This record gives sequence, structure tokens and C-alpha cells, in this order.
Amino acid sequence: MFESNESPRVYGLPPGVDFPKALVSGLLRRTEGTPPEALARVDLIVNTRRMARRLREIFEAGTPRLLPRIGLITDLGSLAPSVIAPAPMPPLRRRLELIGLISALLDRAPELAPRASLYDLTDSLAKLMDEIQGEGVTADDIAALDVTDQSGHWQRAKTFLGIAQDYIDQTTAQPDAEARQRKLVLDIAAHWENTPPQNPVIIAGSTGSRGTTMMLMQAVAKLPQGALVLPGFDDALPAGVWAALDDPLMSEDHPQYRFHSMMKGLGASPNSVMPWDDTRPPAPARNRLVSLSLRPAPVTDAWRVEGPMLENIGEAVKDVTLIQADTPRAEALAIAMRLRMAAEEGQTAALITPDRMLTRRVTAALSRWNILPDDSAGTPLHLSPPGRFLRHVAALLSRRLDAEALLTLLKHPLTHSASDRNLHQLRTQRLELEIRRNGLPYPDRGELITLATRSVPKGEDPEPTVVWAEWVSATLTEICDPNSLSLEHWTTRHLTLANQLASGTLGLEGHELWRKKSGEKAWQVMQGLQAEAAHGGDFSAVDYGDLVGALLSQEEVRDRDAPHPDIMIWGTLEARVQGADLVILGGLNDGTWPEAPTPDPWLNRKMRHDAGLLLPERRVGLSAHDYQQAVCAPEVWMTRAIRSEDSETVPSRWLNRLGNLMNGLKEIGGDAAYAAMIGRGNVWLAQAKALEAVERVDPAHRPSPRPPIAARPCALSVTEIKTLIRDPYAIYAKHSLRLRALRPLIQSPDAPLRGIVVHAVMERFIKSVVADPDNLTKSALLETAKTVLDEIAPWPAARSLWLARIDRIADWFVEEERARQINSQPLAFEDGARGMLFMRDIGFTLRCMADRIDQTSAGEIEIYDYKTGKPPTKTQQKLFDKQLLIEAAMVEEGAFKEIGPAPVARASFIGLGNPPVEESAPLAEEPTQEVLAKLRALIATYFDPNQGYTARRMMERDGFESDYDQLSRYGEWDASDMPRPEDLT
Repeated sequence: MFESNESPRVYGLPPGVDFPKALVSGLLRRTEGTPPEALARVDLIVNTRRMARRLREIFEAGTPRLLPRIGLITDLGSLAPSVIAPAPMPPLRRRLELIGLISALLDRAPELAPRASLYDLTDSLAKLMDEIQGEGVTADDIAALDVTDQSGHWQRAKTFLGIAQDYIDQTTAQPDAEARQRKLVLDIAAHWENTPPQNPVIIAGSTGSRGTTMMLMQAVAKLPQGALVLPGFDDALPAGVWAALDDPLMSEDHPQYRFHSMMKGLGASPNSVMPWDDTRPPAPARNRLVSLSLRPAPVTDAWRVEGPMLENIGEAVKDVTLIQADTPRAEALAIAMRLRMAAEEGQTAALITPDRMLTRRVTAALSRWNILPDDSAGTPLHLSPPGRFLRHVAALLSRRLDAEALLTLLKHPLTHSASDRNLHQLRTQRLELEIRRNGLPYPDRGELITLATRSVPKGEDPEPTVVWAEWVSATLTEICDPNSLSLEHWTTRHLTLANQLASGTLGLEGHELWRKKSGEKAWQVMQGLQAEAAHGGDFSAVDYGDLVGALLSQEEVRDRDAPHPDIMIWGTLEARVQGADLVILGGLNDGTWPEAPTPDPWLNRKMRHDAGLLLPERRVGLSAHDYQQAVCAPEVWMTRAIRSEDSETVPSRWLNRLGNLMNGLKEIGGDAAYAAMIGRGNVWLAQAKALEAVERVDPAHRPSPRPPIAARPCALSVTEIKTLIRDPYAIYAKHSLRLRALRPLIQSPDAPLRGIVVHAVMERFIKSVVADPDNLTKSALLETAKTVLDEIAPWPAARSLWLARIDRIADWFVEEERARQINSQPLAFEDGARGMLFMRDIGFTLRCMADRIDQTSAGEIEIYDYKTGKPPTKTQQKLFDKQLLIEAAMVEEGAFKEIGPAPVARASFIGLGNPPVEESAPLAEEPTQEVLAKLRALIATYFDPNQGYTARRMMERDGFESDYDQLSRYGEWDASDMPRPEDLT
């Protein structure tokens, strides 16, 4: 196939060319006129499975013929069958063993790193080990670096690097994948020195960015029939520019640096690279423009010399559009609109970006036109239904079951998926309503069964629901384990629990957890973990959950048959091996494309260079090469968002360079061509803005509904009178519409619960004092508080905080209580202090439940109400908070049957805040008869058909919230707006 040649045989294809198609074209041209089996003798080595698939598709679309042997650069067994290498160690086993080693080190020396960084340390150390072995560097080489370090960081780093080297030395019998690959390449190269293959061997599509790959490529280039075919080789670079790439510290981020380094290793010049095929790039003038814009920083003065020599700059970018959107949403929508147009016109189009958030936004925008793009990245397994399910189940092993975790699992589509899924959903919904109504922060077996039974409607057999609740409680409660146990134990327990949940009450095996592509992939991950669990040490449940989450996040799931065949989303690696009519480079902001180099906790740039490791800028250089390949496609869009969600963005350095270069070439129309690129983008941004434009909707008016008299409440509690005065709309929503606010699912120790706790503490304490006056002590009060808190508040931190608050007011309360009991004795508490007053003249009932009612020796009544916050002042009680005044009037009217009509001598709020205070009601200024008269007038007003229930009528402060603010659309109006009455039928 190739003529004999003394120098290495290296070919290149320019940026913008469909590399696989041109590779096949050149291969067929070189085998023209040869026997049919000549092509079959060719070993064609490519760098990705996707490339191999594409090459086979191109060959199969042509004339029937024998095909070359297409192999992967990571699978070299066919190149030298006599070279045998041991099977590599499974990556998971290595990770588990490293976790054990680092965990033991942190146990011995916890000052080295926090325990929470165990997995991050393991990951970064494993990657460094791969790099060390791939580049042929040892930990001794790194330890020998001349480093002056006063902080101790380098000494800590060497400790971890020592672990890495010891591990490498101990695993020579079964090396990991990187070590095996390097040994295999070295053995193959040595074998070829003596017996080189006589058939053609071609490596195509690799840039040689890793040391092992570079070694193989250099060995192949020296074979009698060996050749390299480089992708995106820039043949427009002058010799002086190639020479300027000599310093990796300055040039590693240049797209052509790897080719310079390879040719230097071969003892040849990059200018000796020959064209593989006569396929020309779509826009040669654009190739030259982009090449000039990407010149290394030390030689950017070439812009002044070579820039004016560019030809047809307007023609070069006539098919390039630049989108500079205000927001990421606008960027995504503009991209989606262009992809939709491509789908309608039968164009193949690809969005290329490393920004996964942008791809999700574009996919969501395309869904409005029922277009599902073919996303090469697929869905991360840990975000798929089986991945989420397995992570939720693993979390149960490490934390106490709460209501949120319970319902998250019960509602998951894979729970109880073997049979009767609909009945399971119904019972879950009923249980959720009961939990929200009654509260259940941490469900236990008995409470779950009780609430589930209570949720069954009258007339329905409760037995099936009880059986279901027993299955739920037996499966999900009391499974948290704080002990460190073997990885085998956790894996078996995790899988058993997951299968039990998916099987349902009948325990059937035909559930959905391990089905479809995502379920099969999840099963592979869990089976792999189970197979290697013996190589892991002891884990806590928290560490096990972190491990499972990390393993699932490393896998992806794709459904290749569902998407649109011509609309694609590619990562930068996939873009190297594909061709499309339209290429969209999305997210061109610095930090996104190129991505910021990952921080290295071990070595800085200079140390890496001195040790012979890869520099962080290597990834930037690879991204630059991908950019140069893609931006030279037939039609190109370049997009970015000027602002992210929280700050202004910085344009990608490559886009910045292109703009600066073109705007500086005014004499040949560069600035006009760049402005035209922006103008084409602005047209699409305007269309996207028009697509999302909405007609202005008038804001809601302040509501004041007037329901029929029959629908208005004819009974209220005393505490609701304040609401009727301040926010009548809340009374209308609660009683006329019968809407009740549900408790949040995630319950917390909030103010209402604190009030319940304090009331329970005081009632129980005072009852104990009535039974035994010697209990009127601070110690007895605190003991009572501790008992009540243990019963009601399941949050340890809240119990301690609330007990401390009660301790602060305990002395004051005990002293005040002694003074109260000198003149009176407690008569009734809450349940025993219920009153009801029927106003016959207006047909209205007033209900009341007093916190505490005392009686003096003279038969007079004293009313007390506990407040955890600041009690209302006398002025507030006169105008709004009339609770105690109304209760006093009810007592004197005989509304409390157990007490009967009696004069009220005193009514007080006992404020148990900081500081504690007692605030008496202004009984002398507000006589009970006058209070009742005003109350009758107020109630009668709302029995007038013309009176509406105005929203937020007299709120004390705008900052006060109502459970019904959303229903009244508060915010579209404010307190200065006039209410708009509305008759309801």
C-alpha cells in the first residue's frame, strides 16, 4: 500500500473535513487495482468505538468488498498475537482497595485530611496513578522533585503518593488497565523491532495526547507499512509557529501542540506531514482565519503581518452565525428553533457543547415540537428511575426514617411495581394526607399502621390497607444501622431491601426495577459491586451510600432508537468522528468551553512538568482542537449567554480571539463580516423573543367575595374573631370554601409546635401542683418539661433549645404562680374549659377553649392564656386581639357549663418569651356587655348580603402571611388597592 520510506509516515486531514469519510476515501484510493484481499490485510486502529461503528457504516454503504480489520487503540491483542499480557484488574476492585488503604491511613493520622474527603481523595489518587503509569513516571521520580515547602502540604502529598506506589508495586501480577496497556505497548514495540509486520498498520483519529498512545503511534509510524492519519491537522501553520510550540508550559493549550510534540518525538518536522486525501475543507478561507486567530500567545504579532493577507474574509464567515443571548434560556431557545428548522428541511444538525445544563434546556425547548434529539451522552444512570430508587434505598440504611423519605420511596414508580400499583398509589395518597393533617416527623411501626387505618373511608374494608401498612412498616422502619460492617453485608442488604420494595406486598419477582436499559445497567453496576465486595473493607452506612451514588453517577443510559435521526447533541469527543450539515457550538464561555482545569491536590504545573506528567492545560488544548475541527464545518453557529443565573459571563478565549482579530482587520472588511455574524444571530434572538412574548394580563383586583348567606359561617371560635377583623377573606376561604392548609411534609420544630409543647407543659405542671402543692418548684417544672418534650418533640436539638428557654423563665413562672394560687385555685384546663355561646338573635354560635380558668375563694373567675411570644398589648386587645375579652364575656353569660355564670375578676396573657411578662386584658375599659354588643354588630355585618369578605382588610403589618395569600393573588394587588366586591352564587 505504501512506498518504502526512510522517514516516519504521517498523514493529516484538515479541520472541517468529515474525518471518517475522508479516511475511507483515502484508503480505497490507495488500494485501487490491488487484489480484493489487500484491503482485508490492513489493520486500522481507531481511538473510539463510535469511530469504528461509523467506519463500518461508511464501508457498508459502498460497493461490497472485504473490509479492513478495524480495532481499538485500547485493544491491541490482534497486532502481535505472540505478545501476551495478564488480564487487567477490574477498576472497581482497585478503587475498593484504595479506599481501604486511604481509610486506614486517615484512621491512623486524621490530621492528613478530613474523613469526608475520603472518596474525593481516592478518585484523584486513582486518576494520578493512571497518569503515572500511562506516562511511565514513578512515585520515586515525584518524590525526588526539588520542592521547598514550609506548609507541610508536600509532605502530606508524598504520604498519599507513597500509598499509590506501594499499591502499584504489589499489583504487578495483575496490573490495572493503564499499567497493562503501557506494558503491552512496550512489548509490541520491542517485538516489532525484530519482526515488524509486513501488512499495513494504520492508526487514525488519535491526537496522541497520552504518553502510552504516543509511544504506540511512534512505533507504528516507523513500521515498513505503518502510517498515522491525524485529525484536524492545520497545514496553514508556518514553520516559525511550529517552532514556537516547543515550550509546553507556554503552548500546551494550543490545538496543534500534540502534533508538534509527536513529530518532534519522531525526529521529523510537522511540515513533513502529508495530506491523506484530496478532500478539501468546506471553507478553506475560514480554516486560515481560524488558524491565525489561534496562534500561540508569543507569536500573536503575526496578526498584524498575516491578517491583511487573508482573502475573502466575508466569504469565509458567510455561513457562520454568532448568537450572544442575554440569558441561558434565550440561548437555548434560539438553538432549539434552528434545530427545528433543520428537522423540517431534512438537514442533519448537531449541537456540540460540554455544558450539560444547556443541552437539557435545548432538549426541553425542542419538546414543544415533539422533537427528541439524539443525545450522545444519554442520561446519567444516577438520575434515571432505577438510579434514584437505589440511592433512596441506600439512604435508608444510614439515617432515621422521616416522612419525606417514606413518601419519596412510596411514590417512586418502581415501588410496588409487580402488581396492584394503582391500589398502592391510592393508599400512599391517603397516608400522605393523614401525615400532613396530623404530623408524623419520624414514622414508626405503630404510628404508620394507625394513620393508614384512619385514612380508610367509612364503608370500605380496612383489612387490605392494614396488610399494606404492615408491609410498609416492616420493610422501611427500623433499618438504620450506625455500625461499620463489611461491604458484602451492605450490598446484600441493599439489594434485598430494593427487591422487597419493588416486589410489593405479595413479594412477586416480576417487578420493573431491573428492566429496560436503565434497569439492566443498574443491575450490572450492583452485580459488579457485589462481585468485588469481598475486596472492600468495613464501611459505615453513610460511606456505603456515597460509594453507590458515585458508582451509579459514572454510568450513562442511552435509548438509541427513540430520538430524531438527524438532530443530535454531541460532546466534543463525539464531534471528532461525525459530520453534520449544521454544527452549533453552544456555551462558548470561558469556564464552560474550555472547561476550567480540575484542581490538582497533589502537584502544581511546574512539578508536573518536571516529573514528566501531563499539564492541566492539556485538556484545554484538546478542547481547542475540538473547537478548531467544529468551527470549520460547512455551516456553523456559535452561541453564548452574556449572563448566567447569577453573574456576567466571560466569552470563550477562542471566540474572543476571533472577534479581536476580525475587528482589527477593518481594511479588508473583517469588522463588517463580524458584525454580519452578530446580525444573523440577532435575527434569531428576535424570533425567539417573539416566540415567548405574551400578552399583558391585567393584575388581579383585591378580592372581596360575597357568598350567599347560606354559605357564610354561622359558627366561629374565639381565636378566629381576630382573623375575621384582620383578614376576612381567610374566614371565607376556610369556612365557605372549606379549604384547610395542610402541614408541610418536612416537619420542623416551628412556632406552632412550640406553642403546643409549652401549653402541654404548663397544663401538666399545674395539674401536678393541684394534686400536690409541694410540686410548685423549678425542678418539678423542668422535669415535667423534659417529659413532655420527649413525648412530643422528636428533634434532639429542638428539645435542648426549648428546655433551655423554659429554664430561663422557670424561676419567674414559679414565683408568679405562687402569687396566683394565694388568691385562687385552678378550676379547668383546655378540654375541661370548653365554652359555647349561641346568639339566638343573629343565629350565630361562638366556641371557646380556654387554656386555664381559676376561681377565687369569693367565686370570681380568673382566665389565663399562655403565649410563647410577646402577648398583645392592651391597645391591641381593644382593637383586634379580643380573645380574653370575649372569653370573659362568655363566662359571665354562662357559656361554660361546668362553671356556670360567674363574674370575671381578671383575664391575663402569660407571656413565656424573653423576657417573660404577664399582660392583663382591659376589662374595666371594655365591659363584657359592650364587648358582646360590638361582637354581635360585627357578626351581623357579615350576614348582610352586601358585605364582602375583604382580603387582608386590617393586617397589622404587610409582612404578616396568610394561608390564603396565594388564593387571593396577593402581590398582584396591595393594601392600598380598593377591594372589588363580587357576588358568588
